[in-house]
Amino acid sequence: QVQVVESGGGLVQPGGSLRLSCAVSGLTFSRSVLSWYRQSPGKERELVASIGYIEHPALATNYGDAVKGRFFISRDNSKNMVDLQMNFLQPEDTAVYYCKARHESSAYWGQGTPVTVSS
Repeated sequence: QVQVVESGGGLVQPGGSLRLSCAVSGLTFSRSVLSWYRQSPGKERELVASIGYIEHPALATNYGDAVKGRFFISRDNSKNMVDLQMNFLQPEDTAVYYCKARHESSAYWGQGTPVTVSS
């Protein structure tokens, strides 16, 4: 059984930082493409960042335009975890953040962790 569990969300002031973590179990983590998405009320879910694995041509990280230069995704294959470091947060970054693990043809989502950026 695959489990994807996010943590680290919360309330942060504009200009602040937050680090989200995602623990994945039940699949071959080292050969999975990992992504963070977010969804705000009334908006579609959007890609925040993704990271591939060594044999996958997309090992290089990929970021949504809205977060380039502020957010950074990283993975630790020894711990089966993927993190999202978020810097210079703005109110428009307020959303529920979801972790997705894709292995071969299957994708698995977590329940999401809320992030609120407000003074």
